Amino acid sequence: MLLLDIEAELSIWEQGRVVWSEGTFPVAELAYRLALWLQGPAAGREDFAFESMQAEEGVIRIVNTGEGWRVGSIFTPDFWTSPVTWDALAEAIGQFDRSVRAGVASMGVEPSFLLEP
Repeated sequence: MLLLDIEAELSIWEQGRVVWSEGTFPVAELAYRLALWLQGPAAGREDFAFESMQAEEGVIRIVNTGEGWRVGSIFTPDFWTSPVTWDALAEAIGQFDRSVRAGVASMGVEPSFLLEP
């Protein structure tokens, strides 16, 4: 699967500091799965846990805490980002998607295989 072969550095940031970072992360697959999540019937109501053949389940988690949506990882179980609204989360995911698409295109690969978030 082509999605598994497109990797890049991925970091979770909070207030200007890196909380978690992975040098070779399947970013195209993450973008694809996030788009599926955003388009699903439970969008805005259901939590997200990234599942991949290349990464442990929960390496990226997005949960609704009641105060807003937070991003975390099983690798930093005591840390969650500050809560944000659904709209802010969807915008950040869209920004991530655009960045992945630009990176894929710069490699000479047509990014149309990625779903639009």
